[in-house]
Amino acid sequence: MRLNRIFLCIVLQLCSTAVSAERPNIVLILADDMGWADLGCYGADLHETPHLDQFAAEGVRFTTAYAMPVCSPTRAALMTGRHAARVHMTIWSEGSLKGPTDRPLLQGNSLHSLPHSEKTIAKYLQENGYLTALVGKWHLGDADHYPEAHGFDVNIGGTHWGAPQTYWWPYRGTGRFGPEYRYVPHMEFGKPGEYLTDRLTDEALKVIDHAGEKPFFLYLSHHAPHTPIEAKADDVKYFESKLRPDLHHQNAVFAAMLKSFDESVGRVLKRLKERGLEQNTIVIFASDNGGYIGIDQKAGQTVPVTNNSPLRSGKGSCYEGGIRVPLIVRWPGVTQQNSICDEPTVIMDLFPTLLSAAGLTPTEDVTIDGLNLKPLLADPAGTLDRKSLFFHYPH
Repeated sequence: MRLNRIFLCIVLQLCSTAVSAERPNIVLILADDMGWADLGCYGADLHETPHLDQFAAEGVRFTTAYAMPVCSPTRAALMTGRHAARVHMTIWSEGSLKGPTDRPLLQGNSLHSLPHSEKTIAKYLQENGYLTALVGKWHLGDADHYPEAHGFDVNIGGTHWGAPQTYWWPYRGTGRFGPEYRYVPHMEFGKPGEYLTDRLTDEALKVIDHAGEKPFFLYLSHHAPHTPIEAKADDVKYFESKLRPDLHHQNAVFAAMLKSFDESVGRVLKRLKERGLEQNTIVIFASDNGGYIGIDQKAGQTVPVTNNSPLRSGKGSCYEGGIRVPLIVRWPGVTQQNSICDEPTVIMDLFPTLLSAAGLTPTEDVTIDGLNLKPLLADPAGTLDRKSLFFHYPH
């Protein structure tokens, strides 16, 4: 009898190990204000994004992927799988605290923080043995609603702020946002000349290196290329030398910011390969909304940040330029190289997709608006069982 019990324990342990080994790691890389037309693989001319272009060639590139018009609503939808309107977060976090009161159509009410009643993808994964880490921008509420309160074991840099004071170490100070003092926490031990996109990448690589045997969910949520439009001097000079009147894009500093972002993606993909994790890791790249087409005068800019044409308008608009975003997915064993999918998708689709990949399902009593993209990832010519998409921005 005792031998039978020992044998049963061994079998159960082996089964548990097998299940753990089958669960993929998940790396979700989110850009801030990167437009649909900003990458080389989406037709950009001035901008150079070789790592993202190669990444697209290794997986599925979506041509009609959508997000919310601004940042916090997208992040709420991404974390919960629920439409931003259902979560009652329809404007960026700080914007929920104030708004115009002297116009005929008053601003809609929006929550400042993601409610604790909303169960995030990180919480599901954390409860099922994943190491969960947020590196970079959070923008979903005050301290008691920070990533640690929503299922993340590790929070490096995540606060309620939507943009850094500066991209240069020590990433703190006043002026950009008036008298408000802003900073990026856990970045204290840097050095002069250190660039935020590079530093966040360093921290993301540490997560990969220290995950050990646990499957991990790494949410690398870059601030770039959100304002302030700041970049490395040598990269700016390089793109200034490329400018021509006939180019679609005309902002050399923004192009240089994208170069640093692209290099970040390249470093993450390289580390996964070096660690032997490439074949058991799902990697997703997306942006939180369309590109910003205004001029960053506070950074000394004289030309628009980017150009979303042929799409109309940009960030903060429900026209295509404000809500259509790049989306690229590489899932070994599921996606095929050089695949293109034209089926409309939306940011909250990633929630059920990634839960399913981890062998999990959402709580039954919660309405999930996203759809599982795995069938599309395996067959990009397929369709989703969805009749319509809608976008709500009452601000």
